[in-house]
Amino acid sequence: MKGLLNGQTEYILFYACAVLIGMSKTGIQGIGTLSVPILAFLCGAKTSTGVLLPILCLADLMAVVYYRREFRIGNIVSLLPWTVAGLGLALIVGNHIPSSGFRILMAVCIFLGLVVLFWSERKTNIESVTSSKFYAPFFGLMVGFSTMIGNAAGPIVTVYLLSMRLPKIAFVSTGAWFVMIVNMLKMPLQIWVWDNLDIPTLLLGLSTIPFLAIGAVVGIKLVRIIPEKQFRQVMIVLTVVATLMLLY
Repeated sequence: MKGLLNGQTEYILFYACAVLIGMSKTGIQGIGTLSVPILAFLCGAKTSTGVLLPILCLADLMAVVYYRREFRIGNIVSLLPWTVAGLGLALIVGNHIPSSGFRILMAVCIFLGLVVLFWSERKTNIESVTSSKFYAPFFGLMVGFSTMIGNAAGPIVTVYLLSMRLPKIAFVSTGAWFVMIVNMLKMPLQIWVWDNLDIPTLLLGLSTIPFLAIGAVVGIKLVRIIPEKQFRQVMIVLTVVATLMLLY
């Protein structure tokens, strides 16, 4: 894991990703997904999943401290068991594909989330779909699989919470709490199963704290300013951009 970053440019990109992640955890969730393809380029696709995880966990803690009272626990409980199953599925698949295949799998996971997002935006009676007994299991499996393969569950969580028609503050809060729980579950898997985390990687993650804090403050300000309709549109555009970055 040593020597992951080389040169000033790579460090600038790395800490810029930390700012984006901080913003995503407290306000503009889709923007953090842009860091996934950037880190995959800097560190390699599979290695980047270990590099990114401690940073995400630190950002999650900042977000839940701020949004500790505004989350919707029902939306978390319905997804969590299926997400754990998705983590297990990803562990099996991840041990049987080459490192080069991870970037493609990341893009596929995000693309599936986009398909559902566009469909849900056009669906006038979305409640008839979200109440289906298959809806939460489908998303839970996708979230667990995509977050283990490449920390790429953000767009899928965004799709699910947008389809729940949550107000923007409840949307951000619920997403922050849910993703924190999932990321904490992934830590021992990355350390002992995939051997993707070590002390230098954790120290590199700790060095991002000031940049995460800057991003978190910016995210809090933006989510209060952006109107509800424009907020949803921003989430969709950022998700599309992140998917295209992974593919190209």
